[in-house]
Amino acid sequence: MFTSLLDAVVAAEAQGATLAAVALAAEAKDQGRPVAEIRAALARALDVMRGAIAEGMTGEHRSNSGLVGGDAAKLRTGPAGPLAGTPFRDVLARALAVQEVNAAMGVIVAAPTAGGAGVLPGVLTGLAAAQQVPDDRVVDALATAGLIGAVIAERASLSGAEGGCQAETGAAAAMAAGAAVEMLGGTPRQAYHATALAQQGTLGLVCDPLGGLVELPCVFRNATGAAIALAAIEMAMAGVEFAIPADEVIDVMGEIGKEMDVRYRETAGGGLAATPTGRRLAKERLVQIKRS
Repeated sequence: MFTSLLDAVVAAEAQGATLAAVALAAEAKDQGRPVAEIRAALARALDVMRGAIAEGMTGEHRSNSGLVGGDAAKLRTGPAGPLAGTPFRDVLARALAVQEVNAAMGVIVAAPTAGGAGVLPGVLTGLAAAQQVPDDRVVDALATAGLIGAVIAERASLSGAEGGCQAETGAAAAMAAGAAVEMLGGTPRQAYHATALAQQGTLGLVCDPLGGLVELPCVFRNATGAAIALAAIEMAMAGVEFAIPADEVIDVMGEIGKEMDVRYRETAGGGLAATPTGRRLAKERLVQIKRS
């Protein structure tokens, strides 16, 4: 697999191919498996993603702590806001739905991690539904997302404990942005800029879960991450180019993660987790979990 997203873009351009095609060919070579078999695995992952969205949209899932649940359904059926009826609101609802299922110990696809698992399915399936994109192109988008995630993992990290939420939700936003651009007909170069635009928008984002539970603010940051991805997609497909190459943006994310105070790396020692309300809620809910 590639360790530079630019190298993958150059290879795709030289072959007149998509990043998805390049990613699938590289993965088939690395694993010694046919492309069809890898695509079938991605199609199964897409089915699980859609299943999690459908489950979360019911509004019936609650976490053991009681802090998370029902908000995806509010976005789907609640009072109309300024973006009601738009793909934007639908994408946010889908991202929340996956995370509410995750918080309730349901089945999801960790893409790239459980804590950031709502962004990619929310963005891809939401835009696919809005634009009537066939499933084979959504599967290709998952391959592109996998390529971007692999580069991020190689050059920086996908772990909140190592790099803060910029390495989880931020990476998910970058993966979703680049993948969706290709899915919607953009070029590999546009996908490259979308990746950079999304990742730069989350630089420095801390990981500060209340009580160490992957619930607050994690669930809601997936909706925020999806929104950032949508902004990056819109800009890249309009021809906006980010001056700093995507690989360098990823490198900076890794550097920031290494320098980040341990309180902001999934320890619940700082950020929102350390606010008076955050500490009170964590104490109350952890007691509740122990009792149940």
